[in-house]
Amino acid sequence: MVSKWEKIVSENGSYELDLWSNLEILTSDSLSRAASGSNYEEGTKIFNLQIELGELVMKAFPLPGASLLPTKKNRRMKEIAREVRTSIQDIITKRLKAMEEAKDDINYDDFLGVLLESNLKQIKEGENKNLGMSMEEVIEECEFFHFAGHESTSVLIMWALILLSKHLDWQGRAREEISQVIGGKIPDFDDLLRLKIVNMILLETLRLHPPGVLFARVIEETTKLGNITLPSGVQLNIPTLFIHRDQEIWRYDANEFNPERFSEGVSSAPNGKFGYFPFGYGPRVCMGQNFAMLEAKVALALFLQLFTFDISPSYAHAPYLVVTLQAQYGAQVILRKL
Repeated sequence: MVSKWEKIVSENGSYELDLWSNLEILTSDSLSRAASGSNYEEGTKIFNLQIELGELVMKAFPLPGASLLPTKKNRRMKEIAREVRTSIQDIITKRLKAMEEAKDDINYDDFLGVLLESNLKQIKEGENKNLGMSMEEVIEECEFFHFAGHESTSVLIMWALILLSKHLDWQGRAREEISQVIGGKIPDFDDLLRLKIVNMILLETLRLHPPGVLFARVIEETTKLGNITLPSGVQLNIPTLFIHRDQEIWRYDANEFNPERFSEGVSSAPNGKFGYFPFGYGPRVCMGQNFAMLEAKVALALFLQLFTFDISPSYAHAPYLVVTLQAQYGAQVILRKL
């Protein structure tokens, strides 16, 4: 993808690029490899189906029992769910067969390999043979990893580049840090940990444009919240987007892009312990958050070493919710070679 950008820019001097369509391919490929060792072509069917399913879910009629009606949308959602599960089950079955045939000769370091090896070890060493995960549970874990990791990483990189295209001073600071720390090479893990300014930019991007704008949690036991008593079974909707822009928590510039607020880390940035949770909080926190942050750092490190980004005149700032917070009319930037 980067080679394609370089070729187009070298031929034309500059290039208007819609970040979203390009970043979808980038993150789909890397996530497919990290999830199950497969490439983009093998994983694209799962991603496309999950995107379609997410859009249908967001458009579903919010009435109790509506999902049980035999409507065209409901039938399609069930069909998609079956297709996704079948595709993932095929990948898992092939991997189990390969692991059985290879014995101990191959170590799989992708998500599926680690999950299956841990599961098989637990079954083998545990006195209770039911301790291991069932095929159904493995499928569910893989479904969630694909779904959560794909769009959340794409939108994080997209919004970060949009914000840097508007705030060229921060783009320059990030580029200078990348040059000093990495110096034109492919970044390794230690390099990524040293990118403090890039990390601040990503944290601020997640504050202003969190992938998940709302978290729903069900209360398991009667809970007292201030003067309100909430019985078990009640669902709480936690509005991440509004909390992330609350001036009592983030001060007078809550709606402004200011990565400097994270210069001393996440814990000291908000006024209060629970003011920042772009990936959720507690035991249900998104398990792919570290992967998303690392991938975003790699992407910014590679892009900013090669190109400058300016906001395009055709860009219209209109965040809207599909499953994640996306750009309704595209994320157009002007790309130039350094």
